Amino acid sequence: MNILICDDEALARSRLQRLIEKAELGRVIAQAEHGAQALELIEQYSPDVVLMDIQMPVMDGLEVARHLASWQTPPALIFCTAYDEYALAAFEVSAVGYLLKPVRLADLKAALTKLTKINKVQALTLNKQQARSHISVKSHSGVALVPVEHVRLFRADHKYVSVFHRHGELLIDESLKELEDEFSEIFVRVHRNALVNSKAISALEKQDDGSFSLRLHDITESVPVSRRHVAEVRKLLKAL
Repeated sequence: MNILICDDEALARSRLQRLIEKAELGRVIAQAEHGAQALELIEQYSPDVVLMDIQMPVMDGLEVARHLASWQTPPALIFCTAYDEYALAAFEVSAVGYLLKPVRLADLKAALTKLTKINKVQALTLNKQQARSHISVKSHSGVALVPVEHVRLFRADHKYVSVFHRHGELLIDESLKELEDEFSEIFVRVHRNALVNSKAISALEKQDDGSFSLRLHDITESVPVSRRHVAEVRKLLKAL
């Protein structure tokens, strides 16, 4: 069994590796210091299981679970946490494995014998109170992570959504409705097929035919605003 350990504390990572090696529970193939690094290493090494801390810088463990849920063949995921008061109830509902720190060998053995691969429903349950900080996209070159604050526009195009950000464009296999629900504090619906970052709006322009469109920072093309959303966008701009 190939195992990846993700924890921002080096001592915690070392202790888990010693437990695994001493009891011959598997082979530790990589270690990560935070969730974003873990996603890259998971794509690179394809571990069978990830032992994941929850509270970490850059990207926490719950967000990693959310990203892995969209992968076709995610690894099994077992959380290692010291925060039972806010985490255990969610884990029990979603049937995702968890271990309390300091991790005991007997508990680690038990968890590894009944692995559960995380699915989309489980991940949504785990992370329902917290929006992601990054958008992840798998490609032939690895995992691309785009900070949500850098995204200017989500635009639906058939079964995919185009993500326009400061440095280019990516395609993700998510629904616009799910994105709208998750990022409602940052993004506003301006068309049936478009969500825009409210902080990226530079101008609302009226066209010759009477329709309206938005100019966004870092994007050359304008974004049409449907008639039903014009009043809401105007109200938003006045409040900015």
